[in-house]
Amino acid sequence: MTTAVITGASSGIGLATARLFLEHRYEVYNLSRRPCPDTRVNSVKIDLSSPRLAVNLKRSLLSQLDLTPPTEIHLIHNAAKLHSDTALATTDETLQEVMQVNVFAPNTLNRLLIPHMAAGSSIVLVGSTLAEKAVANVFSYVTSKHAVVGMMRALCQDLAGTEVHVSCICPGFTDTEMLRSRIPEDNLNDVAQMSTFQRLVQPEEIAQSIFWATQNPVLNGSVIHANLGQKEQ
Repeated sequence: MTTAVITGASSGIGLATARLFLEHRYEVYNLSRRPCPDTRVNSVKIDLSSPRLAVNLKRSLLSQLDLTPPTEIHLIHNAAKLHSDTALATTDETLQEVMQVNVFAPNTLNRLLIPHMAAGSSIVLVGSTLAEKAVANVFSYVTSKHAVVGMMRALCQDLAGTEVHVSCICPGFTDTEMLRSRIPEDNLNDVAQMSTFQRLVQPEEIAQSIFWATQNPVLNGSVIHANLGQKEQ
């Protein structure tokens, strides 16, 4: 059975993506501190912010996967950390905390799993509209998401000849726990108006985009914005 490994599949985009892979008969693993509410998913309790992440993954995830011989694996880097901060005041510790989850953890997973990926495997990094632009007051998040795009492009080059393809899906304003925790209910409609469809993106729509990317090697190296045509301010 082909395997999908998804970080942060306990809610939002990650959960929708896990369910879509299940519909297509994949064996799905969730990596997060909270279990996936869908019991069909194999939940591996892991703290992506831990400096001992590599050791912990070897003891948990890698011990559960059948990696001999190399197999088709689709690795979805979905989990993310977001702080409200500015370039003028963000401490090194805060930036490192965000980078650990958004950049270093994907690097750790790549290093551990790529050697076991057969031809036809894929890596999808979930970026953001803020991976190629910036707004005020989310300095560490913007910095990390720009780094995610750079990681994807570097992976594309370094994986040449392996037939493992990579891409970056960049969601717009998506109706998730993260969005609703930061934007008051009364302001959600204003945010929805920022897309040309005048609504929020649904997690299932991003899941479809992620799954499509895993199935199409021609997208290798691509950054795909999935934001309903976000209006330029």
